[in-house]
Amino acid sequence: ELLEMVSKGGGENAILRHTQRNKKLFVRERLKLLLDDESFLELSPLAGLNMPYGDVPAAGCLTGIGKICGVWCVFTANDATVKGGTVYPIGVKKQLRAQEIAMQNRLLSVYLIDSGGAFLPLQSELFPDKSHGGRVFYNEAVMSAMRIPQVSVVCGTCVAGGAYVPTMAEETVIIDKIGTLFLAGPPLVKAATGEDVSPEDLGGAKLHSKVSGCSDHFASSEKEAYECIRNVISTLNYDPLPEEVTEHDSPLYSSDELLGLAPRDYRCTLPVKLILSRLMDGSRFQEFKANYGTTLVTGFGHVEGHLVGIVANNGELSHDASLKGSHFVQLCSQRSVPILFFQNTAPHTAEPTSISQAEAHSNRLKAQASMMTAVACAAVPKITIVIGGCFGSESYVMCGRSFSPNFLFLWPNARIALVDSRHFSTVPQAGDNDCTGDESELKRLKEKLEEESSAFYSSARLWDDGVILPQNTRKV
Repeated sequence: ELLEMVSKGGGENAILRHTQRNKKLFVRERLKLLLDDESFLELSPLAGLNMPYGDVPAAGCLTGIGKICGVWCVFTANDATVKGGTVYPIGVKKQLRAQEIAMQNRLLSVYLIDSGGAFLPLQSELFPDKSHGGRVFYNEAVMSAMRIPQVSVVCGTCVAGGAYVPTMAEETVIIDKIGTLFLAGPPLVKAATGEDVSPEDLGGAKLHSKVSGCSDHFASSEKEAYECIRNVISTLNYDPLPEEVTEHDSPLYSSDELLGLAPRDYRCTLPVKLILSRLMDGSRFQEFKANYGTTLVTGFGHVEGHLVGIVANNGELSHDASLKGSHFVQLCSQRSVPILFFQNTAPHTAEPTSISQAEAHSNRLKAQASMMTAVACAAVPKITIVIGGCFGSESYVMCGRSFSPNFLFLWPNARIALVDSRHFSTVPQAGDNDCTGDESELKRLKEKLEEESSAFYSSARLWDDGVILPQNTRKV
C-alpha cells in the first residue's frame, strides 16, 4: 500500500497539472522510454515518507538501477509532481546515495532534471555541510576523473545550484519548450533589474543549444530526447565485460513460503536454513564449520548462478560463532567471493553477575571485535538483508549500514534499534519511591522505540536501500 501511494507522486491532481497543463511526461513514463525493459530496481522508494516536511508525500526524486543499451546505469530523476521537484534534505541524501552506488560499482549515471532547486526554508539542512547539496557536484567531478560517464536530460525547470548537474555532465540534452536552465529565473531578474524576460529567452532550449553551448543536444520532444540519450550511451564506449548467461536451478521450495518464514521475533527457534533453502539455486548449500558455533550459519552457495558466501544469524552471536564468522569472512575475502549477510541479531544479553560470567562476556566481545574487523576489511562486495532483528553491536558485526555494505535491504518485518523495546520490563525496581512516574516514562520510551525501530521508519530516512518483499529477495 505504501509503495502504491508513493508511486503516485504528488497525487492525481498534481499529475494532471504536470501532464496536461505543462505538457510533460510523468517521471515513471520517462523511465519506461529510457530503459531497455521494466526490470529495474528502484532504490529507497519510501524515502521521505511521513517525514516532518509538511505535506510532502515522499522525496520528490526517483533513484534506481536499470539497463540502457545493455549497459547498467544508475538514474536520478526528479518528480516535479511533488512540490515542483523542489529538493528537500532527504532528496539530497537520496541523490548522494545514488552517486555513491555509481562510484562503488562503476555504473554510468543518468540525470533527468525537472526541479525548482533547493527548498529555501530548509537551507541550513541542505547547503552548508559536507554531506549537503554541493556534494552532488563534487561527486560529479570525481566520477568524471574516475572515467565514469554521466549524461543528463533537462526535461523541465533546472534552476539555481541544480543547473550545475547538467553542465558538469559529459553530454546533455535539453527539450524545446519545456526545458529551461538558469541560475535565477525570470522573477529574480525582474526583482533585480526591473526587466521582464520569458523563461524561454532567459534559458530555453534554443538559447542553450545555439548561444551558450550549455547543452549538447536539442530535442523537439521528450520522446526524441530519450532516444537521443540512448544513442549517446551507445557511443560512450563504456560497455563493461559482457555478463555470462549461466544456467541455474530454482530453489526446490517456493520463495512464496518466505512470507510465512519471515521471523517476527529473534527469540523464535526457526532455523535460518529453512530461509536459505528458499533462496539458493537448487536449495544447495555447502556449509562451513557446520557443528561449531551453530548460532551463526556460514557456507557457500549460488544465487541466480553467482557464487556467494553466506553469513546468517541463527541465534545469539556467541564466542564460537563469532570466531567462525571471522574465519569464514576472511576466506571469502581471500577467494574474492561476494558475501550475503542475512541479519536477525539478538539484543544485548543480561549484564554479567559473577566473575565467570564477566570473563565469558568479555571473551565473546573480543571474538565479536575480531569478526567486526574481518567484515570491515573484507575487500569483496557485501549485501546485507535484514530478515528480522537488527540490534546493537551485533548489527555492526553482521555488516549493518555503518559498515558500508554495497547494498542493504529490509524485509517488512525488520526491526532496527540499539535495543529491542520488547526486551524491556515495565515493572519498576523494588524500593523506587516514584514507581508510577518511572513506569509511565518507561512506557513512553517503549512506545518511542517501537515506532522508531520499524522497517518503514528506517527506509523513510534512507538508512537502507529499500524495504523488499521476502519472496522478491532472489530477484533483488
